[in-house]
Amino acid sequence: MPKIATMRIALALLAMACCGCSSRHISSLPPKAPIDPEAVAVKPDVSGTFSIVAVDPNTGVCGAAVASKFPAVGRVVPFVRAGVGAFCTQHWHNPPWAEPALDMLAEGQLPEQVLATLLRDDEHRDKRQLAIIDMAGRAAHRHPAHADASGIWWGGASGRYYACQGNTLTGQEVVFAMARAYEQTEGSLADRLMAALVAGDHAGGDHRGRLAAGLRVAKKGVEGHWLELHVHESNDAVNELAKKYQALKHEAKAPSP
Repeated sequence: MPKIATMRIALALLAMACCGCSSRHISSLPPKAPIDPEAVAVKPDVSGTFSIVAVDPNTGVCGAAVASKFPAVGRVVPFVRAGVGAFCTQHWHNPPWAEPALDMLAEGQLPEQVLATLLRDDEHRDKRQLAIIDMAGRAAHRHPAHADASGIWWGGASGRYYACQGNTLTGQEVVFAMARAYEQTEGSLADRLMAALVAGDHAGGDHRGRLAAGLRVAKKGVEGHWLELHVHESNDAVNELAKKYQALKHEAKAPSP
């Protein structure tokens, strides 16, 4: 796919959002308590959502972005670690898996090995949707065999240094739109993640609503999250997140032309 300038895709998508315009592979025991206090209003172990994990081996940057009807979804689905990679746990999600998953990546295990270890003894494996990517760009994802009735459509698409996945979606175009936007957008990894999230939202996103969205980016040599943005509760979360991102001054963004 030909590359297109950041202004033509990433910022164009962000501009649409600010104006208010509306496959392949991928599970653990539900957490015993809510992971985030802002998410207690909804059963904490089920998150219908769409997400993307990605890395840039040349810059040492990794990241993940997510949107959902689930409140504060950016706190319980996407996880990143500098110099290691990114991990998403969704549908019947299990946030306590994030640290062990990233630990295994850091030890040199392949993404497929990490998922196999997590799922091996999991009685709920057929309800899980997982995605993981290491800093070399090796990615793996696994989808539910038996998603909940609200699922309607679930699946994923992956490519060079990224993987997109989702459930409770309006249709397959959501993840394919995300993949196209990520591949066709020039700019920083954060720019491309944001463009993919906006594209998925504009393709229909979560059929139940647009309550929350989040973006996490890590960079080798920087402790913790290099960039983190969230919208925990909104009528139009991805568009609101896009506005925050567009207004942000941060080194994770590509310089303006």
